[in-house]
Amino acid sequence: MSAGAQLPGPAIPILSQSFLVWQLIFSALLLGRRYSMRQIVGCVLVTSGVILAVASGANKGQFLSEVKLIWPALMIASSAFQAGASILKEAVFIDGAKRLKGRRPDIFVVNSFGSGFQALFVFLLLPFLSNLRGIKFAELPAYLNGGTECFLNVGESPIDCGGAPFLPLLFIVVNMAFNISLLNLVKMSSAVVASLTATSAVPISIYILSLPLPYIPHGAELSMSFIFGAVVMLTGLILYNLPQSSSKESKAD
Repeated sequence: MSAGAQLPGPAIPILSQSFLVWQLIFSALLLGRRYSMRQIVGCVLVTSGVILAVASGANKGQFLSEVKLIWPALMIASSAFQAGASILKEAVFIDGAKRLKGRRPDIFVVNSFGSGFQALFVFLLLPFLSNLRGIKFAELPAYLNGGTECFLNVGESPIDCGGAPFLPLLFIVVNMAFNISLLNLVKMSSAVVASLTATSAVPISIYILSLPLPYIPHGAELSMSFIFGAVVMLTGLILYNLPQSSSKESKAD
């Protein structure tokens, strides 16, 4: 979230595609999966596309030119935790099917446990995270109270809380629906397939986030380097997702 707040909108979805690379690594290490050369080449193309997109900030005038390298790097590194979580959820479904004699664990149980522990660790790390944002621990209650008032759009707030509470609630509903749908796809197929499916929205999201939207007033100009990187990344995704003929993804013995 800290990295996302420092990056232009179009950079976020394309940098997040490093998620697939992390998934392949964790899937091979934790689940013992093996991938064909075509899938590996597709993964390399995805990585190359991300690098090209980040490199678009090397020249003055590009939309990443004023962004420090630490923020794209942090966004890419943070994708590893999300990828690891998705692989662990897939492992839960696989192991659960064995223990439950063919039946898979309930999707809402798995999702509830994941969300519960996420909320727990966010709460435990809140003093540390707030300190990184320059908020002292003694000021945290007042800060949370102000955030609640802004969320409910009541009282006087020093910042603009326009759109609340409709926009925050809309985000929560859409995010929950997306996570449940994606987790259901993980349950039926695999974490990597779910990741590839989610990336189908990448070109649309890149274009939309580059526009001057009502709550994102300043649009970003897409450079040729960024567009080329996006094309390379999508080529890798398509190559990875092509129907397999003879060689199929298999688990290591």
